[in-house]
Amino acid sequence: MFRSTRRALLFAAALAVPAMVLAGPQPAAAEKVLRVIPHADLKNIDPIWTTAYITRNHGYMVYDTLFAMDANLKPQPQMVDTWSVSDDQLTWTFKLRDGLKWHDGAPVTAADCVASLNRWGKRDGMGQALMNVMDSLSAADDKTIVMKLKQPYGLVLESIGKISSNVPFMMPKRFAETDPFEQVTDMIGSGPFKFSKDEWVPGSKVVYLKNEDYVPRSEPPSYAAGGKVVKVDRVEWVYFPDQTTAMNALINNEVDYFEQPANDLAPILANSPGIVVEVNDPVGNMGFARFNHLLPPFDNVKVRRAAMAAMKQEDYLLAAVGLPEYFSTCYSVFPCGTPLESTAGSEIVKSAGVEEGKKLLAESGYDGTPVVIMQPTDIPVLSAFSLVTAEKLRKIGMKVDMQAMDWSTLTSRRAKRDPVKDGGWNIFHTWWIGADVLNPMAIAYSGDPAKGWFGWPSDADLERARTAFPLAKNVAEQKVLATKVQDRLYAIGSHGNLGAFFTPVAYRDNVKGLIKSPVQFFWNISVE
Repeated sequence: MFRSTRRALLFAAALAVPAMVLAGPQPAAAEKVLRVIPHADLKNIDPIWTTAYITRNHGYMVYDTLFAMDANLKPQPQMVDTWSVSDDQLTWTFKLRDGLKWHDGAPVTAADCVASLNRWGKRDGMGQALMNVMDSLSAADDKTIVMKLKQPYGLVLESIGKISSNVPFMMPKRFAETDPFEQVTDMIGSGPFKFSKDEWVPGSKVVYLKNEDYVPRSEPPSYAAGGKVVKVDRVEWVYFPDQTTAMNALINNEVDYFEQPANDLAPILANSPGIVVEVNDPVGNMGFARFNHLLPPFDNVKVRRAAMAAMKQEDYLLAAVGLPEYFSTCYSVFPCGTPLESTAGSEIVKSAGVEEGKKLLAESGYDGTPVVIMQPTDIPVLSAFSLVTAEKLRKIGMKVDMQAMDWSTLTSRRAKRDPVKDGGWNIFHTWWIGADVLNPMAIAYSGDPAKGWFGWPSDADLERARTAFPLAKNVAEQKVLATKVQDRLYAIGSHGNLGAFFTPVAYRDNVKGLIKSPVQFFWNISVE
């Protein structure tokens, strides 16, 4: 009843809201423009500094990669032309393909790529693991990269060709030498689009222009691999903090593509003339409630596990996603239905409930320290997750300080390790696309507080299992190690596992060539 009433109100609101007028100068009529509502505002533009998906999407517009993942989750050459590996599996040699240029006209060199890999390797989980077994990485000449390993390593191409955060994007050497914990501010890439910095209005609009000098590969597009053929002159990301206004803009043909409409808007959009609604990612997303392991009260593992015990997945998924066809419970930290799915350690979430949380909290010695929850009000799923967590923590006896903000502000603030009084935090909610967390090398599962992801868990046993995973001799060994990783993640209360969900996209039916992928790409798309 509640959902039906809400949909009716939303539909009425869509009809009542006047047509949006896009601010600023409009492109010439002859230009082919793809107008996109992105899932968040672009505020941080360095895709190595942050794992935020809006910045990852921005990265794919501007930059290119040495290898890229195809629809079979196999790495394929992208900027690389040919490559070879020595018989002892210790020396990898990569030759760049012809025609690679930076947006300022300079040629892409192997030295640029070496510097880019080194920077990425300090921030990304798979990158860190690869660097741990690397003896040297050098440029033999302008087009040849040589990687020498200390021991054979089973995930070389999978690492440098990973599809999502952090993606090993290639940058000019002068930018790639920036401290990886500081942001690059100049966007010079070699990718299919150029970032129009003069037209960027944070909180409103981002513009990308077709890179006329880009030479796409000849293979058909497949996920991030293959030919990146740009079929429009410019792509405009027009940001709406309000979902109803965004929906209205799509219905009124003022935008072409809505990257992430709230799930309860999907039926309204699907019933609107000229609009297509579909799910592009069959693996889906994994919901996360991330604890800050450095600050009270979640510096206490017993408090973390008490909170986890209260986090019943069905409650989160019904509140945030709503429609059962778009979610499923999943107690594995690796996506359900994928090779490393496991039940290890998951009893605490399978039997989750407030009463169990109360019991564990009473045993934890919790002293009443308030919990600061960062709530991104412009991301409907995450806003709902935040509200559910606040309610559950209060019910088990914790004090809660809910702090509302937009997602871009959250992605900056979550990097702070400061005390709460100086801008620190205790919980934020997010999700990882399933393709990002298929195996233990995901940065989300790091147990190294110096190099790991925001929240900074510390667990030596977890790190030993993660480090051993890419060195495993066969799939059976990999599964054993993945099971150990999952068991440790639950044992230390790494994060709250909120289940799996699927997010539809919506677009006008004159948009053609959309690539089905866990990541939204804007090459190969035409507007007819």
